[in-house]
Amino acid sequence: MFKSDLLILVILLATTPLRAESPTEQKVLEAIKSSDPSVVHLWAPWCSNCQAELKSGGWLKMINENPQVKFYFVSVWNDGQDGGAMLQKFQIAHQPNVTVLADPGPRKGDNKIKQFAGMPLSWIPTTWIYKGGDLRYALNYGEVRFDVLQQFLEDSKSEWSHKGEAKLQE
Repeated sequence: MFKSDLLILVILLATTPLRAESPTEQKVLEAIKSSDPSVVHLWAPWCSNCQAELKSGGWLKMINENPQVKFYFVSVWNDGQDGGAMLQKFQIAHQPNVTVLADPGPRKGDNKIKQFAGMPLSWIPTTWIYKGGDLRYALNYGEVRFDVLQQFLEDSKSEWSHKGEAKLQE
């Protein structure tokens, strides 16, 4: 009996995530279930690439031109600070379709988060587009081109899906 109990414990430990989702992640995971497109932008105010995106005015234009899209600016690797002051400076923080959040994790070291909402996180800025809980597009390495992001948002409005389709045989 002891061996089987030990085996069950080992299996449970192997399949259980080692870290719990933060309240911020839980909020984002619930929000991205929306039938409207959602943009999750992981950033930090100290990041020069993130600053360049803000300075260009691209985010403000994108937010204003897409009022049906919810934008989630999630500050990561920033010791729990949300960067709201910088977002306010660029007139983003108080837009009606913007939510400003902060991951509570540390900025540096082995304990900094390496995934968010079940997705790998290795670089910022990182931008994900969701619709109906499905990840439609992931821009994982660096500054976003806003014309490309706009096209991805347009493409995300479609109802396409391959769920339930037969797989190709090899």
